[in-house]
Amino acid sequence: QVQLVESGGGLVQAGGSLRLSCAASGRTLSSYDMGWFRQAPGKEREFVAAIRWSGGSTYYADSVKGRFTISRDNAKNTVYLQMNSLKPEDTGVYYCARPRLHGVRWYRDTGDYDYWGQGTQVTVSS
Repeated sequence: QVQLVESGGGLVQAGGSLRLSCAASGRTLSSYDMGWFRQAPGKEREFVAAIRWSGGSTYYADSVKGRFTISRDNAKNTVYLQMNSLKPEDTGVYYCARPRLHGVRWYRDTGDYDYWGQGTQVTVSS
């Protein structure tokens, strides 16, 4: 069993930056790929970014490519999401998650992930 806890959300003006963290307990994350998702009010949860267990490869949704950076520190059992040039449409609850399978392909569907954090709110004002 693994527990994931996100932090770092908040209120920021458009153009600003935030860094989200996802800390794991109960089991090491170092052998697992990880992902970030977000959910805006009234919308479905959507894929944001993913990273391989080694940190050597990353994958992004087109909507955040060039603005967001996913990274990890396996020694700290933590995954990060650096968000720059934030836009009002980036507003939502951000979740980190662990996929059921690893290293086969990139997983974008929520059904491909079995462990989720409780989420952290990000609000971008215009």
